[in-house]
Amino acid sequence: MAHRAAFVVALLLPLAVHADTIDGQRQQFRQAYLTARQGGDAWRAQATGLESYPIYPYLEAAALTHDMHQLDAGRVQSYLDRYPDFIPAADLRRDFLLELARRQDWNTFAAMYRPGLGDALTCDALLGRLSRGEKLDFQKDLASLWNKPSLPSACNGVLIAAHDQGLLTSERLWARIQAAADAGQPNSIGLMAGWLTPADTAEANAMALALRDPGSAASAASGWPVTPRYQQAAATAVQRLARRQSGQADAAWQTLQPRFAFSEQQRGAVLNALALYHATDFDEQALERLAALPPGAQSDSTREWRVRVALSRQDWSAALAALDALSTTQKEDGEWRYYRARVLEALNRHDEAQSIWRKLAQEPTFFGFLSADRVGASYAICPLQLATDTAREDALMAQPGLRRAFELYAVGMQREGRREWTKALAGNDVQTLRLAADLAYRNGWYDRAVFGLSSGDALRLYEQRFPLASQDGVVSQSQQAGVEPAWAYGIIRAESAWMSDARSGADARGLMQLLPGTASIVASKNGLPWAGGESLYDGPTNIQLGTRYLAQMAARYNGAPWLASAAYNAGPNKVDQWLGQRGSLPPDLFIASIPYKETREYVARVMAFSVIYDWRLNGSRVVSMQTRITPIGSTYALPTDGSAHKEVACPVVAVPARTASAMPAPAASTAPASSTSTSDVPASVKDRGT
Repeated sequence: MAHRAAFVVALLLPLAVHADTIDGQRQQFRQAYLTARQGGDAWRAQATGLESYPIYPYLEAAALTHDMHQLDAGRVQSYLDRYPDFIPAADLRRDFLLELARRQDWNTFAAMYRPGLGDALTCDALLGRLSRGEKLDFQKDLASLWNKPSLPSACNGVLIAAHDQGLLTSERLWARIQAAADAGQPNSIGLMAGWLTPADTAEANAMALALRDPGSAASAASGWPVTPRYQQAAATAVQRLARRQSGQADAAWQTLQPRFAFSEQQRGAVLNALALYHATDFDEQALERLAALPPGAQSDSTREWRVRVALSRQDWSAALAALDALSTTQKEDGEWRYYRARVLEALNRHDEAQSIWRKLAQEPTFFGFLSADRVGASYAICPLQLATDTAREDALMAQPGLRRAFELYAVGMQREGRREWTKALAGNDVQTLRLAADLAYRNGWYDRAVFGLSSGDALRLYEQRFPLASQDGVVSQSQQAGVEPAWAYGIIRAESAWMSDARSGADARGLMQLLPGTASIVASKNGLPWAGGESLYDGPTNIQLGTRYLAQMAARYNGAPWLASAAYNAGPNKVDQWLGQRGSLPPDLFIASIPYKETREYVARVMAFSVIYDWRLNGSRVVSMQTRITPIGSTYALPTDGSAHKEVACPVVAVPARTASAMPAPAASTAPASSTSTSDVPASVKDRGT
């Protein structure tokens, strides 16, 4: 983004590129790149003097890509010869091969083709061989493709040729149909089904119908012949129907059980689905159905939903039995440790509950913070800082690929920058990766720090993992909107991990993942300028609109940030529905009962991030989690100096001597002076996740 501070990389460019001219060169590159994307050679005059600029090759690649339909092989090969190891060269080769396949210029295609460029080009290469009269060999040419449940349309011609050669035996066709069925890919079944005998075609089409329209398939199944494949299709239909309409699936199962001799595995899978989705609907018999599942029909999902339903009923004995039935791995999860203590406390087993909460309170997580509130403990945030290693830093920044990555980010080409970043750092050791992430953080490329420091003791590098990004105006815009800055920061961190160009499959954009339609309404309602969907990729603009939308959600729920967070993720209509059903529950039990796995985890993540950002902004006294998750129906007031606060303290921990050292809790002034402000982006459209 244009408002970023000067990058460290500027000091490492060739001597001809001085630090006092780097901003000018970046502006020159941007102008030339816009021209190059229009095709032709006009960009060359605008790029005079940039020949030694690290990302100069991206200009010619952009022009060649625009002119793809008119290109000859000589121009493409010339670029590939000059920049053989560059990412744009690999992209250009792939795109030109696709163009050659469109032209059916198979001779040139064969000369330029390289294996490993994707299924479409693999099939195009086979089509080229077929055009020369060559025959296919199933094991050599098709076996690896055959195992994939879905293939691009470019492969259809190859499959037809294979069929015409007699390579697609009934056994092979059914193996591919089964793979497609297992992967839930009904469209992949259609072509295969047409090459079977009429009776087999009908069976394959029944399986495709079960995947595509399980309601119709479940109804039709009562008239299907009793064969193993129709039986599988019937079981699949009921399972998939349970996800959409659990009551209708129940009725279908009662009808189909006497007709088909379902295997124990099929029966268990159906019973699992029926019990699970009755549970997510919180039906009256849900708990009993879950508890009655045969051992072979149980799964981690059914076991955890047995706990959730019992908690939603506040049936403490049933909840304890359900907690006892969890797998060993599940029992170790912080969520279930917290709720075990919650249940034990309700059963008057106070000492046991306190013991669990005291241990969990040492973890800087949502359930750790809740536990600390329960036992009156400080919040356990124990930060680290990276040791300085100037020599390794200089060596790292001397790598051409990483220099290109930083320059691409500097000129606003973040997607391309991330690709160069990944390639440049592939195979490096942990310490090098951490150093690179810290360099990215110091230069305002926050998402690389967040994603690069995501395991082990690097999770305690809070400064890098929870950047303050003061230049994007989070604090001032939050205050103007009337929401707590720490909460707004938590939303940003959860939504985009500071990837300002993030875009979801539902078209939510930017740091706070706003839909253009929503942003337009928010802008109009608040009298703010609106420059269209592309403006949401500008950090300050996105935050200005996003904080107003947060305020709108908060106002709907008496200011409660935890309910507003749920609405931000799942939509307010869904939250209103859940409140209508279970709105009398305490907040922690309500959160446990949220049907969407993504939303449950999102609320916990945002609220934990809010505590951490409160600490980052304000030092060692933060608003308590208990204060943040207000009882449903009560009013949440913005924090003041008089609000209930918690102390933040660092427990005694073992610190790796060569990687990190203890760092005191930061005060508000510790935001780095040089710092400036995706499938990792949650989907905006939910289904019935468990």
